[in-house]
Amino acid sequence: MKNDINLTIEPRVKDIGIPVRRILPWAKKRMVGPFIFLDEMGPVFLHAPNDHIDVRPHPHIGLSTLTYLFEGSLYHRDSLGSEQEILPGEVNWMTAGKGIAHSERETASARSKDRSLHGLQFWVALPKSVEDMDPTFFHYDSNLIPKIETGAALIDVVAGTYAGQTSPLIAHSPMIFLIARANKEGMLHIPSNGHELAIYVVKGTATINGEKTSENKMVVFNTGSDLAIEHSADALIAVIGGEPFPEERYIYWNFVSSSKEKIEKAKRAWEDGSFPQVPGDAEKIPLPKD
Repeated sequence: MKNDINLTIEPRVKDIGIPVRRILPWAKKRMVGPFIFLDEMGPVFLHAPNDHIDVRPHPHIGLSTLTYLFEGSLYHRDSLGSEQEILPGEVNWMTAGKGIAHSERETASARSKDRSLHGLQFWVALPKSVEDMDPTFFHYDSNLIPKIETGAALIDVVAGTYAGQTSPLIAHSPMIFLIARANKEGMLHIPSNGHELAIYVVKGTATINGEKTSENKMVVFNTGSDLAIEHSADALIAVIGGEPFPEERYIYWNFVSSSKEKIEKAKRAWEDGSFPQVPGDAEKIPLPKD
């Protein structure tokens, strides 16, 4: 099968201090492969000294978070003691497992000047067999991310394998995440390997089966569909997907699990302070009231 479209998703615009477009989860499509959450942050222009990003410490279970920036920077701190600034083209990959808390802020240096912020943030659900693994954090510099030149686009192989190049990112289930930056009109050919795939058009256009998809839309394909996608000369496209899970995933706030009981336990732990905390950061986002 080729280009067998399942549905198209138009994001909802949210304001979390900066504008974000929320693509996943969606009412009619909660997951694409293991991907269960996707926000596009910005693009937004921040004015010094009053504008700043300060996402206070908050908890996660049962998932990995992936941050990829096009512009700007963020500073990650977590309950493992990790501290890491992320810059464009780099990857932060945090696996919550049985429980981790983290914050995302900006450095004093970043706050001191006018700047732009633009990027993608994902949650990738963990397979049931490793939902209770110990939490981990990895950072990958841009020079560690394999790059492929198609003649019409430069492709970052952020996760998984594509065109003989394999990302160093330690995934916990079969998945793929590519970023394609076009330099002229061309074609993207993505084999499904039997998995479920989707594209998100960050910029420019993608044409599928003769039908043009504009920016800020996600196209989800039926499982097993190999992709042949025409792209505009200015296109910036994310490709995500992987092996779908056999079990349902429950979401409450920042918690993802195959078990409602584990989510309830995590909620209690965050409220009573027994959940892992971010060293040196006394602030935290309270549990939402139902």
